Amino acid sequence: MSTITATLGTDRARRLRAALTVLLAAAVAVGAPFYFAPFQVFQLTMVLLYAVALAGLNLLVGFGGQISLGHGAFFAAGAYTAAVMLDQYDTGHLATLPVAAAGCFLLGLGFGVPALRLRGLYLALVTLAFAVFLPPLLKRLEPVTGGSMGLTVDKLQPPAWSGLAEDQWVYLVVLAVTAVALLLARNLLRSRVGRALLAVRDNESAAEVMGVRLSLHKTLAFAWSAMFAGVAGCLYTWVIGFVSPDSFSFVLSITLLAGLVVGGLGSLYGPLLGAAFVMYVPSVSQDVSEAAPGVVFGLLIITVMFVAPTGLAGLPGRVRAAVARRLPRPAAAPDRTPEAASAPDAKPESQSASEPSATDTPADPAVADAEPVGAPPRTEKE
Repeated sequence: MSTITATLGTDRARRLRAALTVLLAAAVAVGAPFYFAPFQVFQLTMVLLYAVALAGLNLLVGFGGQISLGHGAFFAAGAYTAAVMLDQYDTGHLATLPVAAAGCFLLGLGFGVPALRLRGLYLALVTLAFAVFLPPLLKRLEPVTGGSMGLTVDKLQPPAWSGLAEDQWVYLVVLAVTAVALLLARNLLRSRVGRALLAVRDNESAAEVMGVRLSLHKTLAFAWSAMFAGVAGCLYTWVIGFVSPDSFSFVLSITLLAGLVVGGLGSLYGPLLGAAFVMYVPSVSQDVSEAAPGVVFGLLIITVMFVAPTGLAGLPGRVRAAVARRLPRPAAAPDRTPEAASAPDAKPESQSASEPSATDTPADPAVADAEPVGAPPRTEKE
């Protein structure tokens, strides 16, 4: 009973700490636009929308075990869907979000079907070809996409009743969408679909024997991943107000994958850390060396992966393990439970090991065969 009570107390304390952490993080996130400068608020907004894209990529790569180098193409599809609706159909900004999500979900579903027969490097090459193919296609669809000049649309404007500046309102809206997207990804991973994705990632043969439909869940992984990327692209159009084919080159896909690996594959917090890396590290590299920012960016990636091979999300665990290895281990106490002390054949602790008890059997055979004192003499018949 005491063990059960202690376990329940530990679970309750853990949940309380998690709830307090979430509340503190929410308070800091909501108060950030009122403390930082407009440009810093813009950077934080970009971190949030990149986190949505990386959450989708994490579903496919981190938890699904597949690899994609074309995630920037789905990002571009969502951005252009929102831009075309705003430019040609004059819809509201909020109306573009479900359309971009549904359209990219169907696009990922259609792209996942032919990708079922591919895996590893072959799948990576096909997805990379999709990312390379899309920008030239957007340039040739000039009546719809604006060609090489792109499309300029209105940014998301704050309502009059809010009393907020444009950057503050956009940040809070993107924060709300990001929170919903990350919560959806978390619940999806804890559902039957998420468990099936983990089974497929760990061992496809064993997952198939257990009844998991590989084709269905692999296709759904692409679809969900593309949907998150489309939502991120729609948010990008709201924030920037301009889209062009050159903004979505294959370099964006490589950068997103690198950000996810640096943040931590298969981690719920990895997309946030990877998004911060994608947003801030290139600007830091530009400040360090204007002539070769790519060299600095690559060296920073190598340094991070050397220090934290499992990503930034796994760094605290590595630090705790290293500290635990250096601390002296306490001496193991003798296992003296109340049940053992009350056992019928348990010896009292004050009794010396050299003192035989009344129930002990002699180990020497000669002593075992000796006659007891006072016994009658043995006859030959006996």
